Amino acid sequence: MGSKIRRIIRIIYTAALIKVLFPFTYFCASRRRVDESKLLIVEVNEKPLTDNFKLLYDKLNKDYNFYIHIHYLENTKPGRFAYIKRCLKLIRDAGTAKYILVSDATQTLSCYHMRPETRYIQVWHACGAFKKFGRSTQGLKWSKGNFEDKHFPVHTNYNHVCVSSADVVWAYEEAMGYKDKPGVVLPVGISRTDVYFDNDYIAAARAHVRELFPASQDKKIILYAPTFRGRPRFAASPDELDIGAFREALGDEYVLLVRHHYMVKNPPAIPAEYANFAMDGTKIFTVDECLCAADICITDYSSLIFEYSLFKKPLLFFAFDLDDYNDWRGFYYPYDEMTPGPVCQTNQEMIEYIRNIKSEFNPQTVSAFCRKFMGACDGHSTERIIKLLLEEE
Repeated sequence: MGSKIRRIIRIIYTAALIKVLFPFTYFCASRRRVDESKLLIVEVNEKPLTDNFKLLYDKLNKDYNFYIHIHYLENTKPGRFAYIKRCLKLIRDAGTAKYILVSDATQTLSCYHMRPETRYIQVWHACGAFKKFGRSTQGLKWSKGNFEDKHFPVHTNYNHVCVSSADVVWAYEEAMGYKDKPGVVLPVGISRTDVYFDNDYIAAARAHVRELFPASQDKKIILYAPTFRGRPRFAASPDELDIGAFREALGDEYVLLVRHHYMVKNPPAIPAEYANFAMDGTKIFTVDECLCAADICITDYSSLIFEYSLFKKPLLFFAFDLDDYNDWRGFYYPYDEMTPGPVCQTNQEMIEYIRNIKSEFNPQTVSAFCRKFMGACDGHSTERIIKLLLEEE
């Protein structure tokens, strides 16, 4: 079957859902009175509740009298009819909800006009503005096409979008289509970053990693946390890091902790011969724990660079496929100019930098980067987001 035919079938299928079935379902559900105590939390990709919502859920559940419903759409999970069933359940619930929180893009809540009584807040899962998304990718391989971006939107109806600093508001307005609506995108911070200002949490996270990663005792931890390649449904992780070379050159002082993107189903395995040096902590530790425990972070195009900059520690960028990734996804800022650390094409470049890190690392570069992209994250983001949620306009 040709690609054009597959695209036509996909468009017809999508149109049937978001132009007919989903709007009709919402219309019927919204005929009833709004439940002033109903608050929905929507996980688009994962199950169970992620750190994007944990602090918000805990505080809302503890300090307020909300009837909280959590919906897991699991949009990358196989089973199309089961996914549609989950979407319809959410839509019926949203019809009478007073408050809705979401942390990712979803057509399920964007393909009809939401009733004005509902407060719909996007607490976006990523900090800063690194790789492009949404409308910013038009013309790039990542984009599904101008027709689908225009007719099948994923970022409508928001009362507000929460971002990590004033300097990135423009990027989210562009990506989500709010250039002509100032005040929708607001730099109130990202809730999950509050843990990075909690010394008790940081100490416990480090202790947990040390406990379950015995090789890290009395050694510094290098975190390797690449983002995925390809489409989310078929996400793959790069396999270019030379673990053997790292152990040979740095094993006396360091260990390696690997954390793949959660969407990657079959990440590269660490050979058993390196068990005394390297560990895959993807399914063992949260991203927060890994960042708290790491002394050095190696990534590529992952937005976790913004969170890690809060620690003012060294960052390296293993961008061996930079040209391909730039063509695929693109960046909001010139990659080489914005990255607060060396951009490396080879394993040897990274090894040499780490060997000479005391003289090479400039903490002021990371501090300036942090001020620009994380200026609204100060340990009180959760409080501001809840205040924003409860405001009546």
